[in-house]
Amino acid sequence: MAGMSLLTPTLHTDRLRLRPFTTEDADALFALHSSASVLRYWNSPPWTEPARADRFLVACRQMAEDGSGARLALDRVSDATFLGWCSLTRWNPDYHSAAMGYCLEEAAWGHGYATEAARAVLQWAFDTLDLNRVQAEADTRNAASARVLEKLGFVREGTLREDCVVNGDVSDSWVYGLLRRQWQPSSGADA
Repeated sequence: MAGMSLLTPTLHTDRLRLRPFTTEDADALFALHSSASVLRYWNSPPWTEPARADRFLVACRQMAEDGSGARLALDRVSDATFLGWCSLTRWNPDYHSAAMGYCLEEAAWGHGYATEAARAVLQWAFDTLDLNRVQAEADTRNAASARVLEKLGFVREGTLREDCVVNGDVSDSWVYGLLRRQWQPSSGADA
């Protein structure tokens, strides 16, 4: 835990606005996290109670207040549609490390939004948090998430065997790492 507040930024890309969550995002969050297809590789079941969205928003504020990370809502610039979120969590200033994650609506898949959002968050993180390493994990069956991480320059470092249960099935995860010296920022949208 970082032990200090971390200002959640607002970031802009060609097609996206990444911003702090607000209470008005609760319905969109619930719709995102109640989708079985969106969460098919997650080790937690789809939400069935709208109150889960309120708890998620409280957790986002707490993460920023305790300085352990930032979770940003993703809006498409052209029509202000909520697409999902991208996060940097487990920030540890002593080890100069953090973890990355993201979750997007199914309609947003295949358009490069995850890569574009993650690139903006990584650029912010490397520029402001004195990071040396960012880690991410992906279910070994989630080829799309693996492609996103690899496009960003993450290197697959290993496999966590049977590390979680997804929809009742024991599942493996790949561990990816991105080091500051390997970070290659670029601008624009990704296909």
